[in-house]
Amino acid sequence: MRTTVTSRHFKATQKLKDYASKEVQRLKKYFDNIIDCEVVLAYDVRQNKTAEISIRVKGDRMMASETSEDFYKSIDLAVNKLEKQVQRHKDRLKRKH
Repeated sequence: MRTTVTSRHFKATQKLKDYASKEVQRLKKYFDNIIDCEVVLAYDVRQNKTAEISIRVKGDRMMASETSEDFYKSIDLAVNKLEKQVQRHKDRLKRKH
């Protein structure tokens, strides 16, 4: 799975980028056919930190976005949302076959 980490309105540290990549790799545990993943970390003037994660699987795209006071917390919450989406997607595929 190819992972891209982008930051908006600030320069992300390598530690933060590595953490985001590592957390997204957890999704492979639930579904092997993830083509690529894009993580966008954004910082706004109200000092909210947002993590937007988008993954592409064959024929579909899933997204999750979370905002909190900490990037690590936002990443964790967004990955948890995507885990549920990936599990539902996998269950739908199993029911079809």
